[in-house]
Amino acid sequence: MSRNAKINTLLLVIVAALAALPLVLGLGDHKKEPFTGADAQAETAITEIKPDYEPWFSPLYEPPSGEVESALFALQAALGAGVLAYYFGLRKGRRQGAEQALAQEADTERTATAERTADREQTADTAGSRPGSEQV
Repeated sequence: MSRNAKINTLLLVIVAALAALPLVLGLGDHKKEPFTGADAQAETAITEIKPDYEPWFSPLYEPPSGEVESALFALQAALGAGVLAYYFGLRKGRRQGAEQALAQEADTERTATAERTADREQTADTAGSRPGSEQV
């Protein structure tokens, strides 16, 4: 197993543990809604501190249920992941294309140099084989 594969496996195990540990350890069992988001927890804390608090504005769209809200959040996360994956794929593709272009340019330069060298040798050979020409 390569070093990168070991690191990726370790990271995958850590992420799985972070997802499973709260469920396995029973964190939040004493709460009515154990795994609510930070927004709901902040709203609860504010109403406990100051019950007559009036929000500054209301949401533009209020989902009909928590399931719809979760689905919209998951869709937003998936779109964000897609944009990031596209960006990193584009960067990698451009880098690989640049490397291939440099390799082709180097091959072309080597070929041109070899052709010039062969032409010079051929010219030197024909000049040396002319009658009356002598090499010193």
